[in-house]
Amino acid sequence: MLAGDADRDRAVNVLKDAFTDGRLTQAEYEERIDRVYHARTYRELDLLIGDVPRPVPRTFAPAAPPRTNNYAIASLACGIAGTFLVVPAFPAVVLGHMARRQIRRTGEQGDGLAVGGLVLGYVVSAAAAAFVALIVVLVAIASNS
Repeated sequence: MLAGDADRDRAVNVLKDAFTDGRLTQAEYEERIDRVYHARTYRELDLLIGDVPRPVPRTFAPAAPPRTNNYAIASLACGIAGTFLVVPAFPAVVLGHMARRQIRRTGEQGDGLAVGGLVLGYVVSAAAAAFVALIVVLVAIASNS
């Protein structure tokens, strides 16, 4: 079967790709290109490009979004709850430190959540400690009077 100009152009493109990828030497490339332009049939074209490995098209699967660390989420939730109930502020600090350690090790997301939980936990814990200290001082003053 006779080959057309478009078929020769496709064969030239295959050879160009092979040459730029380093799969053909300069001499091989020039010889094959010359023979492609003189080829009359599909068989002649196939003989010229049949042994040239074609690159496998690469397909990229979309990467899954990075996970958010569960301890970081729990730390922030406890920190927010601690502003109203005080008691969850203490677990917020512990969970925040655990989350940051895991995030450094695994590369998960959520460092900002963990830091937010830590800040809220420390602020509420410090306020609770100051409140308890104030109560102790007031009780001591009242008992001495």
